[in-house]
Amino acid sequence: MPHGLYEPLYSADEMREAEAGYPGYPASVPELMDRAGSAVAREAMRAFPRARRFAVVCGGGANGGDGAVAAHMLREAGREAAETDEPEGYDVVVDALFGTGFRGAPRPEAAALIRRINDAGIPVVSVDLPSGVNASTGEVEGAAVRATLTVTFHGRKVGLVVAPGRFHAGRVIVADIGLEQLETRARRTTDALLRQIPRRAAQDSKYTAGVVLVVGGSPGMTGAAVLTATAALRADAGYVTLAVPAASLPVVEALALEPVKRGFAWATAADEILAEAARANAVAIGPGLGRSDEARALVRVLLERLELPVVVDADALWGLAPVERPAATVLTPHAGELARLLGITAEEVGEHRLEAARRCAERYGAVVLLKGADTIVQGPGAAPIVSDLAPPSLATAGSGDVLTGVIAAFLAKGVEPATAAAAAATAHGLAAASVPSQAGLVASDVVAALPAALS
Repeated sequence: MPHGLYEPLYSADEMREAEAGYPGYPASVPELMDRAGSAVAREAMRAFPRARRFAVVCGGGANGGDGAVAAHMLREAGREAAETDEPEGYDVVVDALFGTGFRGAPRPEAAALIRRINDAGIPVVSVDLPSGVNASTGEVEGAAVRATLTVTFHGRKVGLVVAPGRFHAGRVIVADIGLEQLETRARRTTDALLRQIPRRAAQDSKYTAGVVLVVGGSPGMTGAAVLTATAALRADAGYVTLAVPAASLPVVEALALEPVKRGFAWATAADEILAEAARANAVAIGPGLGRSDEARALVRVLLERLELPVVVDADALWGLAPVERPAATVLTPHAGELARLLGITAEEVGEHRLEAARRCAERYGAVVLLKGADTIVQGPGAAPIVSDLAPPSLATAGSGDVLTGVIAAFLAKGVEPATAAAAAATAHGLAAASVPSQAGLVASDVVAALPAALS
């Protein structure tokens, strides 16, 4: 993994810039092509050591040239490798149809070829990225290859990490072909980011280590708020207060040991919660709060009057309108919630995740954390950060409540909002991945694993 807090994610234009910086470019292109094609052949044989017959589907551009080199190197290694448009009957197909310059939907002939590759029923090794995937966005506008393995060059492309492209890429191997690293616009989190989170020092008290206020937990949904509060503590906050409707107080008293509990009356909720916030460093609003008119009005008042960083999650996102705030705001929607915030469909969000997150950040003047296998952190006018360290087991009820608590804890420690959100997504994913039994993982398992992940 590259050194530093983030791994660069390359767009098509950034890859062209990196290639143009290679000594002797463009006369040195054949040298780069030789390195790229050799890497594909090497990784294909390593991944499929028993394969003897390789179909190499080459396009007309540089990607096809990489494929032709790969075919030559496979033959040199004693394999049968044919440059063909008929992948049926081979052991492995090498997809070298389109490269990073591809945009839009494939033409009918290319789309039919992509379908033949997908329908061949054999492993697919894609060259640089699966044909049909937009390297700069991950968008897929038509037919796209579903690779078993993608051998990409120099650095990961945005389209290999952001959905839906990431779901076409299979396992990704980054092959060094001798280019210099650039500072890219989009970045991918690494576990080194967690070293940016302040730890409790000898001189700290529970109040200086980060004080979090959690607002939520209406009757029948107390578990969500309890998960958020306990996650904030496990993420190293020193003091957490859990404010819930008075009817929920007996339940949360029984469920949560460490947080301080407060019950509020709906009629005076805003004043009671604002009074509690006087000692807090960050507030999390929404887990289990409910979607009543009272709850929505409370969210609006709190966002207008709180002069602290706020994480807005779950029910607090329901019916949310843009609010001018004196402090940072972090929104944590999943695709359906973000769709409601923008007035579009969840399908549109899924097809254009980077663009949807950007639009939401601009409209609400907030850092947006769009949840998913490719969690995207996007601030207004800022570059996107992608965290894809989470295992599939995190697709479970309550995991988002845990993430909210971690973000709130990091904000309470004074971490800048986008960094807090990106680091929280990283810690959340690493904690989930560390749980020994991935089948049947529940949100409280992730809470318990947070301290080790942060260490």
